[in-house]
Amino acid sequence: MTPVVAVVDDDPRVLESLENLLESAGYRVRLFPSPGALLVACDLAHTDCLISDIRMPIMDGLALAQVVHQLFPELPVILITARDLPSETIANRPGIHGCFHKPFDAQQLLAAVASAIMKRLPP
Repeated sequence: MTPVVAVVDDDPRVLESLENLLESAGYRVRLFPSPGALLVACDLAHTDCLISDIRMPIMDGLALAQVVHQLFPELPVILITARDLPSETIANRPGIHGCFHKPFDAQQLLAAVASAIMKRLPP
């Protein structure tokens, strides 16, 4: 079964770029322009990893990660951001599997996604 990665970002160029990258690595990709769109339309029970931008209007990626963790504590979340954040802002947050600064290294992001999905799968 092909792993499903959901991506949330309010920048359509980032969504397109991540879609191309993740599909080229063999993932099924679901794209969402906002956290609200994800929460309304996406079946998170059938999602293997979530990638979310941090800075978005209405609900930011940290708040989204918190909501997702409450609903689906086993779903790994990888955050991306164009801003520098102190590591303590993200460290020790439940469900956060990593944080990447834009522009991020594609291979490192793919490795983090693969690692997050592998940790989630039963042995």
